[in-house]
Amino acid sequence: MAVPPPSNVTASNPASGTRRMRRIIAEDPEWTLAIVPSLIDLCLQHFVTNFETHPVLTELQPEQQRKVLDRLSPDLSLKVVANLISDESYWKRRCNQRWSVGHVEKYGNNWKRMFFERHLQELLKVFIPGTTDPNVILDLIPLCQDYVVRLQVDQFLPPVMLEPPIQDMDLTDSASETEQDDLNMDHYQLGDLVAGLRKLEILDLVFGVKDCGMNFEWNLFLFTIRDCHSLASAIKTCLTLKVFRLTRSKVDDEKARILIRNLLDHPSLLELDLSHNNIGDRGARAAAKLINHSKLKILNLANNKIKALGAQSLAHALSVNTNLVSLNLRLNCIEDEGGQAIAHALQTNSTLTNLHLGSNELSEPTATLFSQVLSVNTTLTCINLSCNHIGLDGGKQLLEGMSENKTLMEFDLRMSEIGQESEYLISGALNANREAARLRTLQPKCCHVTVSHIINNAAG
Repeated sequence: MAVPPPSNVTASNPASGTRRMRRIIAEDPEWTLAIVPSLIDLCLQHFVTNFETHPVLTELQPEQQRKVLDRLSPDLSLKVVANLISDESYWKRRCNQRWSVGHVEKYGNNWKRMFFERHLQELLKVFIPGTTDPNVILDLIPLCQDYVVRLQVDQFLPPVMLEPPIQDMDLTDSASETEQDDLNMDHYQLGDLVAGLRKLEILDLVFGVKDCGMNFEWNLFLFTIRDCHSLASAIKTCLTLKVFRLTRSKVDDEKARILIRNLLDHPSLLELDLSHNNIGDRGARAAAKLINHSKLKILNLANNKIKALGAQSLAHALSVNTNLVSLNLRLNCIEDEGGQAIAHALQTNSTLTNLHLGSNELSEPTATLFSQVLSVNTTLTCINLSCNHIGLDGGKQLLEGMSENKTLMEFDLRMSEIGQESEYLISGALNANREAARLRTLQPKCCHVTVSHIINNAAG
């Protein structure tokens, strides 16, 4: 006979009631009975957690290093990771976290280089002389000196201008208003930074302020004489520098001469860009001297104030130069006197391949000489004479020169008033030159195929 259970005991059947259950919750939410971490993994996690105070990496095996690097935070101090971690995947994570858009191909497909160049650029763009601690930049030099190849800064902030006391508001007789403004507007001096960047090849600068809005003042765009001397000394001692660009910075003749004087006989400079400034004939004469006292291959002086005398100086340098391959003088005012001088030089020059003389008030006399250039020069591949006053007769003479030219690939004559017929015929001549050049590039391959075919037939 079955004995009924005591009335104070609840049956295990769910239908008869519920039974109180105990549940154990692990302190580590990732812990599971299925996976018990190995001692090695626990040690690696300890290294990751304490990496900033006790970095351990090079002592580990390659697969262990990989695990540590994948777990490291992208917010670690640069003093810890800059010269210790070279792994590209780690620097890629840091770049992607910091910038939503990044074109690593512009940085030689090197994520570490991209990080340090952009990081340094941002620090320089917000540096305020007299307010920002200079050590913000100087302390970074030992960390990035081997990774920064290009320094591209399109903004330099001036010092904060405080309201002068009432008793000092009257200008003294010994200093003009312009001199006082210039005295207080010096920007960050790049000397120590450039000297510390051991692999710097490209220096691209604009002395101005972006997005100034209603606070616009001309002094915000002032490249002072002290800025000029400091920068000139910096580029002179930077023996690795290959490209120097200083644009939209109100560089006048005096400052251009100071800069160029310090670039004479530079061992590695290949490109100089001083476009969109206020350089006149004296600055152009200095640039002409530089052409023959350096290895310069590209010179850009577009949108300045160069006239005939400056163009004549450049032409004289071109007549004997054997290095320069590109000259850009667009948006100046060299007129026919300067244009003819350059055309004369090109009849003997055998290295220049690209010439831009657009918007220079040129007319038919210049076109006449360029017609002769086209018939004798065999190195020019690109000429731009757009936005000049060549005229119908000038266009016909250029067409005549093109009939004897076999090397020119691009000839920009837009808005030069040469007429549709001349434009059409010159375009046809250019197309013929391009097709001939294409066939020349294919000729060695065709010859190789022919020889191979002959050998195969002989073997058969």
